[in-house]
Amino acid sequence: MREPLEQDAHSPGGAPSGRVGPGADATALQSELEGLRSALSSRPVIDIARGILIASTSCTSQQAWDILVAASQNSNIKLRAIAHQLVESFHGNPLPPATRRVLHAAISQTCAR
Repeated sequence: MREPLEQDAHSPGGAPSGRVGPGADATALQSELEGLRSALSSRPVIDIARGILIASTSCTSQQAWDILVAASQNSNIKLRAIAHQLVESFHGNPLPPATRRVLHAAISQTCAR
């Protein structure tokens, strides 16, 4: 007996419906798992970076998050990489000039609201 929401591998016209098969499901799940593991491992660095922004700019936690998001989107650098660079700068390593510029612009824009 068929499940009510099960889709055929092909649409009525014989064209593929988008569902490829069990192998594709396993690949998608593996990719999602890797993404979740990466997110979990980068979360502490992001939280520390947020804390640095809160302490250094007197912004709120949400504003610190918005600053990191804006800096990431405007520089095409992954948010976790910007957070890592910010944490490293707290330990004495200088921020790359491009990251410094994009963070400064994001701070100015976010805190001006």
